[in-house]
Amino acid sequence: MIERLVVLSGHIGSGKTGLATALVQRHGFRLVKTRELLHDELAASGRLDLQAAGERLDRRTGGAWLAQALLRKLDELEDAGNIVVDAVRIAGQIDELRRAFGSRVVHVHVRAPEAVRRERYRARGDVETFETIMANRTERKVDSLRTIADIVIETDRNTPDDVRARVASRLGLYGRRAEPLVDVLIGGQYGSEGKGHVASYLARGYQYLVRVGGPNAGHKVCEEDGTIYTFHQLPSGTRRTEAVIVLGPGAVLSIERLLGEIRNCRVDPVRLAIDPHAMIVEAADVRAETRTLVRKIGSTGQGVGAATSRKVLRTAAKPKVRLARDVPQLRAYVRETCDVFDRAFARGEKVFVEGTQGTALSLHHGTYPFVTSRDTTVSGCLAEAGIAPSRVRRIILVNRTYPIRVESPEGETSGPMAGELTWDEISHRSGVSLEELEKAERTSTTNRRRRVGEFDWNLFRRSVSLNGPTDIALTFADYVSIKNREARRFEQLTQETIHFVEELERVSAAHVSLITTRFHPRSIIDRRDWQ
Repeated sequence: MIERLVVLSGHIGSGKTGLATALVQRHGFRLVKTRELLHDELAASGRLDLQAAGERLDRRTGGAWLAQALLRKLDELEDAGNIVVDAVRIAGQIDELRRAFGSRVVHVHVRAPEAVRRERYRARGDVETFETIMANRTERKVDSLRTIADIVIETDRNTPDDVRARVASRLGLYGRRAEPLVDVLIGGQYGSEGKGHVASYLARGYQYLVRVGGPNAGHKVCEEDGTIYTFHQLPSGTRRTEAVIVLGPGAVLSIERLLGEIRNCRVDPVRLAIDPHAMIVEAADVRAETRTLVRKIGSTGQGVGAATSRKVLRTAAKPKVRLARDVPQLRAYVRETCDVFDRAFARGEKVFVEGTQGTALSLHHGTYPFVTSRDTTVSGCLAEAGIAPSRVRRIILVNRTYPIRVESPEGETSGPMAGELTWDEISHRSGVSLEELEKAERTSTTNRRRRVGEFDWNLFRRSVSLNGPTDIALTFADYVSIKNREARRFEQLTQETIHFVEELERVSAAHVSLITTRFHPRSIIDRRDWQ
């Protein structure tokens, strides 16, 4: 089934082939060349032979041969999608295409002065001279097609990217104006709020999954068979869906860890898009953080902060900056993610952005210097992904019943934390065994023990102010009472938990729409009024 059939016309050297190539590479069009259809029809070869043969065929069929040949070719394709035809030469060809394909046909005519076209043609190094090609009667009349075209563009006054952007806009390839199709999941505390568990549950409702941040954050997911997988670079729903995976320009990548996850999750190049501007972590970055940040503030020491600082230093950085576009092992996955999102929005497809770490670890809004190397709020995550704020539909703020921070280094601190408690106290309050708590409450990336504290209402309110959530996800309801592990509906939660949820809604003015009761795929009470 064809969605759009874009047919190009214009003199030789006017920019048809460049536009067709751009529509293929940047917007996923299929390319059909009329010279190849002619070759199939008549077994002609060489530009002059094809010109003469095409003229004879046009006279005999009134241009209908092109529509007929195209219909036969499309019968071979299961899903044609968007097609660009390079190129049409007479009005009869366009009339017959419109008769066969109706309103799906868009005729684009490109123009340029003769001197510009001559120079472009000579640069191609074809055997025939420009003057010989232009001597053809049909070629001389091609520019008259501008009077019946839907779009006419002077290519000498525009760069190739300008031409593509103008045509793509006229075709509606950038989607309806700011339609909200993006949902964002953000941590509201110090990280480790259970975002991976919630993200994995929600993932099946989206056609695109986006992960921001770097390998210093690990998101644990419980598979259907009970096995646990920790994601460091890919989105937490990667193994549960066939959605397209996107790592945006603000991502920070550990090559070996990323390639390992790609192998483990069996992600092929068609499914994964890595922006060419994503930053690469080097061994020197890891060494730099191990010498300083790990000992002083409990950093995970994965080199993300050091790599990010080098990206900021640009040409002054040592070692020299490498981006995803510079890495041969990633070449099959690298493409402009802005184009990926444009195509998604044009088709009305939904995008899920999975934030990492937590709001209180934001470089700008957290408890500096005990923070991470990026802005972890919804605004920062959107900037890293390359998505406009007006595209956002829902913002889900994830909070634990008892927030945690990583264990402090010896003689130092990982940062302030209100109402600090012991795991023994959590065990006493909830009924969960101390042994289970101490086994579970270790960091996903470095396997260090965690500190724990009372729910920080002031921090919660600040996170609400910074992120503007439409929804709250409450995790670790079993830490309020182990009885909550048996709850499958909201009213089955303990009364203490229900009161806690009601207070969250009063303080945030947002609905608590997701509640996790244990670490299991079927352990989320879903109170959403949206999908």
